[in-house]
Amino acid sequence: MGKVGLARALSKLGYCSRSQAERLIRAGRVQLNGAVKRDPQSPVLLHRDRIEVYGDPVRSAEKVYLMLNKPRGLVTTASDEKGRPTVYAGLSPGLPWVAPVGRLDKASEGLLLLTNNSEWAAGITAPESRLAKIYHVQVSGLRNVELANALVKGVRVSSGELLAVKDARILRQGNRNTWFEIALHEGKNRHLSRMFEQLEIEVLRLVRVAIGPLELRDLPKGSSRALTAEEKSAVDHAIHHTSN
Repeated sequence: MGKVGLARALSKLGYCSRSQAERLIRAGRVQLNGAVKRDPQSPVLLHRDRIEVYGDPVRSAEKVYLMLNKPRGLVTTASDEKGRPTVYAGLSPGLPWVAPVGRLDKASEGLLLLTNNSEWAAGITAPESRLAKIYHVQVSGLRNVELANALVKGVRVSSGELLAVKDARILRQGNRNTWFEIALHEGKNRHLSRMFEQLEIEVLRLVRVAIGPLELRDLPKGSSRALTAEEKSAVDHAIHHTSN
């Protein structure tokens, strides 16, 4: 493997995020082969050069792959400048550093993946992977198939951007609301929320229930667990199959 920047090296080794690494480096907390480096782009040969943080050697962390059933109200970040609770509240203590794979906004719920394998995360979020993300969305009012068709056709939002979904169908209806199952391949920031806002339809709940072959199933809200070897293998196969 060729050389990578020092900040990226710390991220690839599973020590911390790249932005956290940049702060540590600029603060003079990181040594490369015994010399303090303050440039996050300082070239590193992974697994050959010696990296130390606060004087302690950094070794490649064991790879961790987690799924979390994110409750509504948590923000998808390691730390929040407003002091709001984050998704890390649902993780077990003693884990290596992990980062969310993609995002769920504060009002959204459901399946969120976290890992310290940045390359695996990039494979899931890359547009060319085209892994389907499945959402169950409860909206106000009794809606019909015309709305599902409109979501697939696309909605031009206030920014001028045309947003669309891969598939949409009615799951069930109550007396005053409707549940849809919606599939996205490439989800943009607040993709579904912005579509419904443009249509002036109130979203009551938005729950991600699947990412590719991974399903949320009966994981309790607010809980997390490691992926099984079979689940990890199924994701790897899906990424490889759809990107080739």
